[in-house]
Amino acid sequence: MSKGEASISDEEWERFQREAEAGTQGAPEEPSARARMVTRRLREETARPEGWRTHQPARQRRGKGWYVVALLLAAGLLFMALDPGRVTDWFSGGGSGDTPLAAESVRPDQPPATESAAQQPTLQQPFRGSPAARWGDGTAGITVPEARATGWMSETQVSQALDRSRDFLAASNLDSGVLLGQPPEKAIALINPKQKDVQDYLATAFRAPSKDADPLMLFSRFATEKVRLVGDVVKTRGRITYREGKRGAVEVTTDVTYVYPVAHAAERSDEVARTIVRREVVMSWDDPAKVITEPGTFSLVSYKSDTTNGGCDNDTGFYVPEFRSARTATGPGADREVDPYDRSTSMNARMQGADDTECGTATRS
Repeated sequence: MSKGEASISDEEWERFQREAEAGTQGAPEEPSARARMVTRRLREETARPEGWRTHQPARQRRGKGWYVVALLLAAGLLFMALDPGRVTDWFSGGGSGDTPLAAESVRPDQPPATESAAQQPTLQQPFRGSPAARWGDGTAGITVPEARATGWMSETQVSQALDRSRDFLAASNLDSGVLLGQPPEKAIALINPKQKDVQDYLATAFRAPSKDADPLMLFSRFATEKVRLVGDVVKTRGRITYREGKRGAVEVTTDVTYVYPVAHAAERSDEVARTIVRREVVMSWDDPAKVITEPGTFSLVSYKSDTTNGGCDNDTGFYVPEFRSARTATGPGADREVDPYDRSTSMNARMQGADDTECGTATRS
């Protein structure tokens, strides 16, 4: 994006300054993002194996069917010995036939249940052994509330704002081209081009990514020379909420967790890992009579990102997941454990006291 696209025109800026200096009531204001750019990249860690629970079958009455029952029981035990993974899937909900969860309308009060450590992901079942197996595919896992007239917007306008907010999430976190490293042009087109601090940040982040200008704060991107995406499904779970913000704006908050299955770039490898990203993005759909903006775009209010298995101490601008077969030694903060699937706490609570240079340990992947 050019410098001209990232700033306000000279004429508009001079008009803004004249009106502001004159104290004109209702003069449009230049929006600015109040971004808390804190990220935590955790090392992938498989949960410790759980012990088998001893099953005590109901006591059978002796009779003509006793030998048949014994034969069936022996056959079942033999099947478990030959294919324990499939049996584990049936009884712990990790198989492909899992019942989808109901939409997340409010924050849950506890983390999802822990799956058996024996359920490792495969190329055919990349979400196996993960709570995400029951989550929605793509935007289907993101709950959009019913629209109502709010602030300066009518019910119809709020509905459009909610749809465009979800479009931004799809364009920045689900678009296959963006995931493979292409510029997120559709997503950036939805951000207010008059929001100079954000446009400058984005231009720097894609030109020279660093800890202070990291595109991964808003966009999901993978280093394709190192990993490849497994399948064409990204599992999601989260919700969109809104309220009246400053100057009558409609302030939309999105809180979504994305689960990306990946394998080594080499086609011969069948080991699967998962990168899990939870993002909170707050957008302001501003009244153009009060804020300098472009129709159909929003101003960024704040954005937070918490990433599991995206590359510890990584400032390349791409996620670089680790695999179990090549896990590195633990680093600073490795004794701090976090459940990446836990959505029962707010992002503020989850990231309180976090250091963007720390590497923790995920309790599951």
